[in-house]
Amino acid sequence: MNEGGSRIRRRVAVRKRNRPSLESIFASPTAADLQPGDEEEEDEEEIMAGSRRKKTAEVQPVEVQPPQLSNSPRSCDDVNPGLLACMPTERTLGDQLEEDMFGDYDSFAENSFLAHVDDLEQYMQLPEHRKHASDLATDDLCSESDRHNKLSVTTIDNFTELKMDEHTKNESRQEDVCIEPEPDLLYDIPSSQVLYFENLHNSSNDLGDQSTKERDCNSSSHKTVNEELPQNSIEQHQQTDDSSSKVRTSSEENRRKSLKEHLKSAMTGNAKAQTPIFSKTKQLKETLLSEEINVAKKTIESSSDDLGPFYSLPSKVRDLYVQFKGIGKLYEWQHTCLTLNSVQERKNLIYSLPTSGGKTLVAEILMLQELLCRRRDVLMILPYVAIVQEKISGLSSFGIELGFFVEEYAGSKGKFPPIKRREKKSLYIATIEKGHSLVNSLIETGRIGSLGLVVVDELHMIGEGSRGAILEMTLAKVLYTSKTTQIIGMSATLNNVEDLQEFLQAEYYTSQFRPVELKEYLKINDAIYEVDSKAENGMTFSRLLNYKYSDTLKKMDPDRLVALVTEVIPNYSCLVFCPTKKNCENVAEMICKFLSKEYLKHREEEKHEVIKNLKNVSSGNLCPVLKRTIPFGVAYHHSGLTSDERKLLEEAYSTGVLCLFTCTSTLAAGVNLPARRVILRAPYVAKEFLKRNQYKQMIGRAGRAGIDSIGESILILQEKDKQQVLELISRPLENCYSHLVQEFTKGIQTLFLSLIGLKIATNLDDIYHFMNGTFFGVQQKILLKEKSLWEITVESLRYLTEKGLLQKDTTDKSEEEFQHSFHITKLGRASFKGTIDLAYCDILYRDLKKGLEGLVLESLLHLIYLTTPYDMASQCDPDWMIYFRQFSQLSPAEQNVAALLGVSENFIGKKASGQAIRKKVDKDIVNRLYLSFVLYALLKETNIWSVSEKFNMPRGYIQSLLTGAATFSSCVLHFCEELEEFWVYKALLVELTKKLTYCVKAELIPLMEVTGVLEGRAKQLYNAGYKSLTHLANANPEVLIRTIDHLSRRQAKQIVSSAKMLLHEKAEALQEEVEELLRLPSDFPGITSSTEKA
Repeated sequence: MNEGGSRIRRRVAVRKRNRPSLESIFASPTAADLQPGDEEEEDEEEIMAGSRRKKTAEVQPVEVQPPQLSNSPRSCDDVNPGLLACMPTERTLGDQLEEDMFGDYDSFAENSFLAHVDDLEQYMQLPEHRKHASDLATDDLCSESDRHNKLSVTTIDNFTELKMDEHTKNESRQEDVCIEPEPDLLYDIPSSQVLYFENLHNSSNDLGDQSTKERDCNSSSHKTVNEELPQNSIEQHQQTDDSSSKVRTSSEENRRKSLKEHLKSAMTGNAKAQTPIFSKTKQLKETLLSEEINVAKKTIESSSDDLGPFYSLPSKVRDLYVQFKGIGKLYEWQHTCLTLNSVQERKNLIYSLPTSGGKTLVAEILMLQELLCRRRDVLMILPYVAIVQEKISGLSSFGIELGFFVEEYAGSKGKFPPIKRREKKSLYIATIEKGHSLVNSLIETGRIGSLGLVVVDELHMIGEGSRGAILEMTLAKVLYTSKTTQIIGMSATLNNVEDLQEFLQAEYYTSQFRPVELKEYLKINDAIYEVDSKAENGMTFSRLLNYKYSDTLKKMDPDRLVALVTEVIPNYSCLVFCPTKKNCENVAEMICKFLSKEYLKHREEEKHEVIKNLKNVSSGNLCPVLKRTIPFGVAYHHSGLTSDERKLLEEAYSTGVLCLFTCTSTLAAGVNLPARRVILRAPYVAKEFLKRNQYKQMIGRAGRAGIDSIGESILILQEKDKQQVLELISRPLENCYSHLVQEFTKGIQTLFLSLIGLKIATNLDDIYHFMNGTFFGVQQKILLKEKSLWEITVESLRYLTEKGLLQKDTTDKSEEEFQHSFHITKLGRASFKGTIDLAYCDILYRDLKKGLEGLVLESLLHLIYLTTPYDMASQCDPDWMIYFRQFSQLSPAEQNVAALLGVSENFIGKKASGQAIRKKVDKDIVNRLYLSFVLYALLKETNIWSVSEKFNMPRGYIQSLLTGAATFSSCVLHFCEELEEFWVYKALLVELTKKLTYCVKAELIPLMEVTGVLEGRAKQLYNAGYKSLTHLANANPEVLIRTIDHLSRRQAKQIVSSAKMLLHEKAEALQEEVEELLRLPSDFPGITSSTEKA
């Protein structure tokens, strides 16, 4: 043993006076056990050790031999690489590394980590645990599959849980093994060592009866292993050292691991391990051990060249990006951004780049750093449900491989407060509204500090109406309540960044990088001009359109769209942005009328498959426009499509089966569907002239990285719009301004209600102070003209008090008005917990109260009415003939619902016939009941097409109504949970919310819980035999591709990954519930007395 190793041993030995003799527990190795020929191998090891001893700062990882355990052969399932973290090295190599890393330590506790490693080495090297050379081949065969096993252990009092994930080439399965060991010497050893002993014990079937009895006897005292093992363990270990080296063979060299990595992994596991209740002395010992571990980790991190090679992340992360996304190398700007001092110091950051510049990848790497390195939760806020689901699908594979949860918070999905995970961390991906509710729940439960990072995509939306106000409230609360939470904001269209920097206290990074060059063109008549900022009038002539137009074609296509698109399709993709939804459909049909028959032959079979799948997801129905255009590779894309239709068309476009989309501006802000050429049909969105931000988003879709060498955008304009368009392309982006005050009921008043409800600020002075820290507070000099911020604050609090949502604290005796405290009423708490628009909270309360007087449960109609969104009802314009026809078909119980609401058949009949109405009826109730009929019919038939035809409504609008009702139902449920008088609604609304969310037959609901699986795909999977979440989680993607029509390999892998993630989340939730039940209560009788005795 070298000097460094001896020095450490002596220090440990001083504290090990009560350790019994090792010979009394295990038999010593005999000469008969030793095998010849090991001297030469030992010499080789010493030569290697000598060469490595010369290195200091750049010490290379030292490889270790896996121990040989027993003479009995072991199966591959018994071997787990997680155990190698605790396995010993040969003495000569181990001591040198110990000297390098731990030579400067002053002292160690009785349960020092090195002492544990010592004891493990001795335990392992006993003759009972040796293997004959004939067993080595078996282990070598198992080693490859073992590398795919992952292991985690949670120990709670006497309850030890072993979790193993075994991944094979064709399937994945999870096994949870609960082990409840009898009292033994492993009681207090840290979790990673406990696991090592457990596996050694299970695999060693030939232990002597005597040693087993002695070990069981010693374990009854429940002392640590360091206290149990003998003082002469060093001498005993030196005796066994020579014998242990004789069972090593050259074939095991490939199985060696870095000692540093094993020590780090083991210590990290120990630091996270759950511990039972100890006495004060024991707690001090554990604290000392924890400090040793932290120092050791820092020592290892500072001396290792291989730690976090991929931006402080394991190299496995880089490999996963290559495997899942085909990203092998980052752009230069991404590297620069990730290595900024502000990023390294975890300062808040705003960064802005053009669309398709790769902004999201930087955010993902920062999120993975927070989840894996700093072990804290992350919230990612995205603008739309479709983007949330796309991101969930893309990151679930990373979560499974790297050990974190990906949770969806969109629509009616999401648990409040989120489940508190003990081991793995969570990545919450949420819409703006759900992100706000999530932050509220974390503040209320005192867990906001667990949120390490908040990432906001499309940060410019902070200046867009009520949704912008909600986003501002979310960020302001995070800034005010958690000083350790980092905020990252990104956008392609930011102008007044200084205001946002001041609000978020953030650094700013920007670049004009685009992976594909973008050229902007303007088309006036038949001439095309290139946008050139250096030119006198902002553009230079490029070319004339060279396309032979007949007189008929000129009349049908005055904008020469056919000429522009045929230059690109079918070999490249093209997007045509149109002002209205109806215009999208008309343009698609017009283009197809003048395309040659040759376009029909391009990928003909695949286009027939798209049509077939569209029929399958629509119960045999197909839009006549799509039926005519898809054979040419053309389709329209707008909100009139159902989710199933939209998803199928997007998949077909992404794979090149469809080459042309005619679409509205919403596609530019939605899922990523880039194209070689982007054409803007007119500089208008509906009837409003195009904004600079909208224009930049649309043309940003041009150019696909890795596919196209160039991207083109062409804006078609008339002579009358020329001057406005020239101003459009030359002026800067629009500023974004706070909408916190403009949106009263959804903005400032909602904010004040939640501030008082969450006890963030409860008096006028504190609330005013909070407001000064908001985005609105930064811009108040610009936005406030007539009233001051103080006056607005006072007025808003007065309004909330008059509405019965707040009350002044009568016990507060402060003389100054600004120090008077407020507290929230029950109605106020229910409103902010349910995120109910304050304009409707008293109406909702009244409707629910009235419902208690005579709730009709014979059908779902009454409950559906109560969960029909108020804002959609106010925009409804009923078809009175259809209304009367549906009303006359109601059953007596359903007519009773209408009567309770005050809507009579006589009234509807008069409206249908155009007669004058003398009796006044509440228009909002009538409209809301009409929408309830639509939802009621949809739940009964589950066929959007038939309901669309019955009510003469666009199928896309009906689906939007269904989604809105599901979300509002979830809000009403949370509202009722805060008011005891509405207890009867709780169970009813849980089931109704589920019905509205999925709106399918019950057997399809488990499949549709998986992100990205909609009704059509769920039917395909169910018919193919995948009838449960477990079936889908264990599916082979290659088999899915062959079984399910029009399913790409990427989609199949994402579906399986999402199913695995969801199954794992459910299993983990149940597991933690079990652990909570098994945990000994802190107030259990006798605990205090027993700890005091100790």
